[in-house]
Amino acid sequence: MSAIAVNQFAQCITCHAWSPDHSMVAFCPNNNEVHIYRLSQDKWEKVHVLEKHDQIVSGIDWSPRSNRIVTASHDRNSYVWNLEGSEWVPTLVILRLNRAALCVQWSPKENKFAVGSGAKTVCICYYEQENNWWVSKLIRKRHDSSVTSVAWHPNNILLATTSADGKCRIFSTFIKGVDTKDSRTGPSSDSKFGEQIVQLDLSFSWAFGVKWSPSGNTLAYVGHNSMIYFVDEIGPSPLAQNVAFRDLPLRDVLFVSERMVIGVGYDCNPMVFAADERGIWSFIRFLGERKTISSGSKYGSQFSEAFGKLYGQSKHGLSNDAVEPSRSRGGIHDNCINCILPFRQSEISTVMRFSTSGLDGKVVIWDLENQADLSEFL
Repeated sequence: MSAIAVNQFAQCITCHAWSPDHSMVAFCPNNNEVHIYRLSQDKWEKVHVLEKHDQIVSGIDWSPRSNRIVTASHDRNSYVWNLEGSEWVPTLVILRLNRAALCVQWSPKENKFAVGSGAKTVCICYYEQENNWWVSKLIRKRHDSSVTSVAWHPNNILLATTSADGKCRIFSTFIKGVDTKDSRTGPSSDSKFGEQIVQLDLSFSWAFGVKWSPSGNTLAYVGHNSMIYFVDEIGPSPLAQNVAFRDLPLRDVLFVSERMVIGVGYDCNPMVFAADERGIWSFIRFLGERKTISSGSKYGSQFSEAFGKLYGQSKHGLSNDAVEPSRSRGGIHDNCINCILPFRQSEISTVMRFSTSGLDGKVVIWDLENQADLSEFL
């Protein structure tokens, strides 16, 4: 078993983030608050509750160097929290949104952060020293639906987004006075703020969970059609691969190395994808043990049963005589995993431990060090 710690913090967790030294975890228990717990003598104790939002907090990111927390919420607002003494002090960020903020992430240099929204826009926020506040510039009229996730390229300029319109897009976020010209390399060398570098039309369903590899040479994202997409050589002629799997769709992904990706989602169990020497990606295996639920389970509905018959498989153990007698689902997590984050990295940027959180209210830490069959990909 690769899960080394299982913590039941709440009934449901929307998202989570770790402090720079990983001694504290911040998460939203599916409401308008952010709870911060500290590990003390092998026990987790609640030390702070951040209360400023009016609706569900949909995104949290904790900067590793500046020790600032940024939150985004369905109330269309974002706050940057600074630790002053023993209290977290919020600063409101004017996003100028008319729909919910759905996701947020600090840039690698921590001088900007991006907020995806249901208003079909992306807010690039930065700090203005002259006025002592956070302001935002909007990337408008590029998405046809809600922006479900954002991911920064290591160069601090390129930003990848996924949307419910099924597309993955890459934009330049160069801001004069914030970014330096020498940081613009590759496809973004001559691009202006908000310019679209490439649009990927690989998925015909909602797209989620976009991430860059440690080097920034490969991009991965998932579709709601139980497929994961890998893109190399980002530019006018990108090289794309897709891997289809017969299990439930993914919601988020994480590069643990240049050749291995962990995907999490509705199967409640992390899935391992890896590339061989030729660069061909494929599904390897599930990471955790899986439960087998008997066919006598009462969960589900007539609709889900009919849906299972149509696709030749049952949903969450619900089966019939024409389908497999039982269906294994989950393991450590009991509900959809909606967030995956690195927990510990090696000197060569390989993620040896990562954490997951889900709708079951658990935060689980996983270890890859003793996985002999996966060592060749790390």
